[in-house]
Amino acid sequence: MAAPQAKAVSKPDPDELSEVESAARLRAVIGKLSRRLRPTVAGAGLTPSQASVLFTVVRFGPLGLSEVAGIESLNPTMLSRIAALLCDAGLIRRMTDPGDRRAAIVQATAAGRRMRERIHRERTQALSAHVSELGEHERQELWASLPVLETLAERLPARRP
Repeated sequence: MAAPQAKAVSKPDPDELSEVESAARLRAVIGKLSRRLRPTVAGAGLTPSQASVLFTVVRFGPLGLSEVAGIESLNPTMLSRIAALLCDAGLIRRMTDPGDRRAAIVQATAAGRRMRERIHRERTQALSAHVSELGEHERQELWASLPVLETLAERLPARRP
């Protein structure tokens, strides 16, 4: 049986699209890219939520569990389960907050930092391989759009209200 052919994506005239339609297309393509880059060999044992919590703890930690819950928009029960699994895997360490013995702090272990690096490296390599298949003009347009996308990313709130 032959492999299914990829559908050709028609490119509507940008002048004909409304701002809302263009924003919807941008959101959709960012989501699609994110989902397709998510699977990695290094992170094969992690769910997307577990990977996200690990990345947050590596990037911003040590953090209180309530801070992680706020950043990740997770309820405390779900975060507690995720943190326990990441602790059991040796990727983060959970400690009692010395300032408030009722609260917990999480910090990435060396293994957790290494896993994050491997996942990022795999995702970058996968994206790079596919970008290299684009035509020269398409690559130039893509690279030229990066400053605008970076500015947009900085302007968006870290989490939705």
